[in-house]
Amino acid sequence: MLKTTASLKPADVEKKWIMIDAENAVVGRLASFIAMRLRGKHRPDYTPHVDCGDFVVVINADKVRLTGRKLQQKTYYWHTGHPGGIKERTADKILGGRFPERVLQKAVERMLPKESPLARRQLTHLRVYAGAEHPHAAQNPEALVFGDMNAKNVRSK
Repeated sequence: MLKTTASLKPADVEKKWIMIDAENAVVGRLASFIAMRLRGKHRPDYTPHVDCGDFVVVINADKVRLTGRKLQQKTYYWHTGHPGGIKERTADKILGGRFPERVLQKAVERMLPKESPLARRQLTHLRVYAGAEHPHAAQNPEALVFGDMNAKNVRSK
């Protein structure tokens, strides 16, 4: 008997909303978990060319932790577009600055496929907030306790 592999159609996908509290969470571990949920790789019927991931709401993104000496040594670069316009900023400055949620956003963005319209669409399903408040209560997001999944997921110091 010949068995065929089931392939998801975009109309068959049921997206869930999940909420993660990022307080004391290690950035890399949290970002890889979020990237997996955005792509839909946690599902048994995962299909690579279909957007089958969930919507992810992250709160307390300003309280994430970096291991080792990454707080002072991890450098983010960007270019202004002008000659000699390369700029850099450390993770410590970004977390203490105006938009601390960008550390987690960039970590997740860099774990998704590059130069892909599907990855750009999946990244729009990520909502990151620096504080504990979020405007997505109407979607009834399921709260996931990221720290309880593995002892290495959180750092107290």
